[in-house]
Amino acid sequence: MKSNFKADLAKEKRLATLLDYYYQKRLRFYDFERIQSLKQQLKGIDLVLKNKTSLKPFFVDEKAQLDYVNESLPTFAFELCYLKNSVEKPGWLFDDTKQTHFYALITSIFSDEDGVYTSCNITFVNRRKLILFLAERGLTQVFLKEIISCKKDFHGKLVLENLNPKTEGYLFFSRKNKAESPVNLILKLDFMIRTGVAKKFV
Repeated sequence: MKSNFKADLAKEKRLATLLDYYYQKRLRFYDFERIQSLKQQLKGIDLVLKNKTSLKPFFVDEKAQLDYVNESLPTFAFELCYLKNSVEKPGWLFDDTKQTHFYALITSIFSDEDGVYTSCNITFVNRRKLILFLAERGLTQVFLKEIISCKKDFHGKLVLENLNPKTEGYLFFSRKNKAESPVNLILKLDFMIRTGVAKKFV
């Protein structure tokens, strides 16, 4: 199990060209700036959106399903925790060091025979609204952490009483097939849109 960090960076750079095209075409009331600083990116900022009238900045973290090119998945994985040097670290959803206001979830990524990305879907998720909504369902950071700590060796899908697994979501433990052994909260895209924490952009 190896981490393909450099390969992922190259894919993200190619994908950014397509994303910037969509932003330029559809962001009528916002200017956008793509962030190159690794320090800022590590704080969960890939893009800064500025309202053209108020100039209020919003920090966007782009999350792309690059492992599923030429596929359309109805769900997205929100990272709750992962391992680094055998030490458990907080995933990006509840990480207090992240300054993210919105996630741009990039799904249904399609490419041509030359590997050029030709189309994708973008769903914007309000991070604060999502965390508040999850808390209303009883899915707080503390609650989820307790479940994860009780399932140290568990691998696979775990159904939660708080979510309908067919229409809303579930937990997924990748203990055996990924180097970082992440635990993700899997949520349906249309469920997040229905509840008002997300909006489809493209």
